[in-house]
Amino acid sequence: MEKTYSLTAHYDEFQEVKYVSRYQSGTLPNGFALQLGAGAKKRRGGLPRWSRREVCLLSGLVFAAGLCVILTCMLVLKYLAAEGDSYCLEGCQEKKAFLRASRFLSANMDATIDPCQDFYSFACGGWLRRHGIPEDKLVYGTIGAIAEQNEAKLRALLSRPVRRRARASAERKVKEFFRSCLDRAEIDRLGPRPMLEVIGECGGWDAPPERRDINELLYKTQGVYSAAVLFSLTVSLDERNTSRYVIRIDQDGLTLPERTLYLGQDEESEKILAAYRVFMERLLTLLGAEHVEQKAQEILQLEQHLANITVSEYDDVRRDVGSMYHKVTLAELQSITPTLKWKRLLDRIFHDNFSEEEEVVLLATDYMHKVSDLIRVTPSRILHNYMLWRIVVVLSEHLSTPFRDAIHELSKEMEGNEKQLEPGKICLSQANKHFGMALGALFVEEHFSSASKAKVQQLVEDIKYILDQRLDELDWMDEETRRAARAKLRYMMVMIGYPDFLLKPEAIDKEYEFEVDEKTYFKNILNSIAFSIRLSVKKIRQEVDKSVWLLPPQALNAYYLPNKNQMVFPAGILQPTLYDPEFPQSLNYGGIGTIIGHELTHGYDDWGGQYDRHGNLVHWWTERSYSKFLKKAQCIVNLYDNFTVYNQRVNGKHTLGENIADMGGLKLAYYAYQKWVREHGPEHPLHHMKYTHDQLFFIAFAQNWCIKRRSQSIYLQVLTDKHAPEHYRVLGSVSQFEEFGRVFHCPKNSPMNPVHKCSVW
Repeated sequence: MEKTYSLTAHYDEFQEVKYVSRYQSGTLPNGFALQLGAGAKKRRGGLPRWSRREVCLLSGLVFAAGLCVILTCMLVLKYLAAEGDSYCLEGCQEKKAFLRASRFLSANMDATIDPCQDFYSFACGGWLRRHGIPEDKLVYGTIGAIAEQNEAKLRALLSRPVRRRARASAERKVKEFFRSCLDRAEIDRLGPRPMLEVIGECGGWDAPPERRDINELLYKTQGVYSAAVLFSLTVSLDERNTSRYVIRIDQDGLTLPERTLYLGQDEESEKILAAYRVFMERLLTLLGAEHVEQKAQEILQLEQHLANITVSEYDDVRRDVGSMYHKVTLAELQSITPTLKWKRLLDRIFHDNFSEEEEVVLLATDYMHKVSDLIRVTPSRILHNYMLWRIVVVLSEHLSTPFRDAIHELSKEMEGNEKQLEPGKICLSQANKHFGMALGALFVEEHFSSASKAKVQQLVEDIKYILDQRLDELDWMDEETRRAARAKLRYMMVMIGYPDFLLKPEAIDKEYEFEVDEKTYFKNILNSIAFSIRLSVKKIRQEVDKSVWLLPPQALNAYYLPNKNQMVFPAGILQPTLYDPEFPQSLNYGGIGTIIGHELTHGYDDWGGQYDRHGNLVHWWTERSYSKFLKKAQCIVNLYDNFTVYNQRVNGKHTLGENIADMGGLKLAYYAYQKWVREHGPEHPLHHMKYTHDQLFFIAFAQNWCIKRRSQSIYLQVLTDKHAPEHYRVLGSVSQFEEFGRVFHCPKNSPMNPVHKCSVW
């Protein structure tokens, strides 16, 4: 009130000064004239008379006084405005942010639906009703909107002039690479020539017998073009001893994403297989092959043989890492696959002279034995063409428009996307893939603050604290296992935002020590692949650095690595609306908090739980506790087995790890939010919303997964994705959490509050 009164008083003064100034050369009102003229000379026998000079002086004084008052008022007003801004800075910013949050949540919801009947439709019904899937996308959701915002920021950064033009500058390289990719005229002018050169160097289609050296071509596919042929060959952490790197060999070599697609078990897989055959024939024709139909059929039949001996990724054997892991010497590997010359191959790729006692990790012993038999009975011409085809598959997306059109047609049949991505989006994707850290450095410099990093770090610590508490509350876990679980939690490495070396341009340059020219896109790709192979090869004799990031900071993703016991949350996912430092904490804990809890729980799911605090593949559970864990996990398997999408049954075993993480992450984040409220007090209500912040927490969680998919893509999602469909990620999690039923007052045995619930963490 004092500020208001003061402003009024100054305003009144200002009005009176203007009035005096206006009448200074005429007759003044008596009262006012007497007041101003109290000390003036008086004429004898009457009222005082003023000389011309005195009138001028008085007028000047009045004018000066008025001017001073005006300036004073302006300063006061400015001060009051500043004082008001300062006073409002926190309150008004919070009010605006809360209003934004309220509008976002309300627009996505459908309040006509009972949250206790179908919480997903309640939380996401408005969004699903208002949004379609863009023509160039297979899937679109609230997270997709964040991706679009990030993409717009990245493309703007790439379009800016280069600041560091030195030959070694990673900033120059990523921008020139991006421009080389956008130069469609030059790429189309070259047509198939870049790929024909590669094919020629590898002997060409139907190479004569003297040029069909399978072991030589294996070197080129695996060691030059990074194409998995018959098997994969990688440098990875030794999962039994994560202080060292080891060569790892596993099943691989299929072009389609799942082995069952080759077997024609249903109408959908037969349709995909037919589309793949057409795709093969189109590319073989573009690349000058003869007898195209015969070649396509022969290559396809070989891949079908591989599919028959490949074990599905969601088979029990593939989920038990310990049973897959076999460390063998080169001599033993040679006896398992006698048709391959392992020492020659590895010596050439790794520029080394390995002894026969050198150990490698073999993850698919039976498969490799069968591959050796397959090589022996397959004509060398067909093997040769198959290996060339695998190189073509890796590189064809970087060729001219007819190749991209063929890729799009196959994708359309498999997943249903109506329109190709525009060149700018394709080239941004390639820049992210080949220059992730260089582009990430530009992103974090402008779009992620150290303050946000610190706030997210605190949120992570709160959630870890809750898990530590939860360990004491688990009646199925004995004390010995509890101590090991707690040790794993305390050793867990958390990396947020970006790696520190991104703040040093010279350090970024060292990540990309290969040539780039904005006129040679295909050559840029080959240079990048060759450099990545060199980096992998060097690792085999290097000390392990567990702080290395697998994703660049702009990635809209997060991950937990069991063999490093490491969680990573890049800056790209720490963006509105998943995380906004100005939003209510109920939304941040329900948004990014549940994702943090999800990744944390991965350290204790059916996969991550096989690794100890150092990331080693060690069984740290007592048999009693592990048996109880498996029983509780089976409850979740059964729950998700009962969910169906488009007449496809969700595979509860295949999605088990992600379902455990979803459920555990929701609980941990909710209890962490309760901890925050106890420490900071209740939050202000959201404008125009009748929901409590506890309810808003769950709404925010559900709205992470407001997503639409094309019906064709759902077939592949259920078949290949380790995550359950989004609808069931929400329903499966909230319905099994006692606190959800309490917060929304759901009657017992309603769909979202069943009497019998599954719970692990």
